[in-house]
Amino acid sequence: QVQLVESGGGLVQAGASLRLSCAASTRTFSSYTMGWFRQAPGKEREFVAAISASAGRSTYYADSVKGRFTISRDNAKNTVYVQMNSLKPEDTAVYYCAADPRIRLPIGRKIYEYDYWGQGTQVTVSS
Repeated sequence: QVQLVESGGGLVQAGASLRLSCAASTRTFSSYTMGWFRQAPGKEREFVAAISASAGRSTYYADSVKGRFTISRDNAKNTVYVQMNSLKPEDTAVYYCAADPRIRLPIGRKIYEYDYWGQGTQVTVSS
């Protein structure tokens, strides 16, 4: 069982930046593909970004965040990050990190591909 704890959310103005962190409680963190998803009020949970296991050489982004968000991982700290720049009001959502223990090509971008989920952290972007 892997526990994931997100942090770093908050209320910011449009154009600002935030960095979300997700700490994992597993000694085999480097073996997991890690993803970020978000869910806005009244909407379905959607994919944001993912990073491959090990060195994290492969990354994927939703078109809506490409060029503004950057996912990264620090295996020594069992932590995955998402740096969010040029935030927009439409980025307002609860952000969840997730862990996928399987090796997939390409890396997972679907909710069902991730076995473990954090409790989420709220990001609110005001206009």
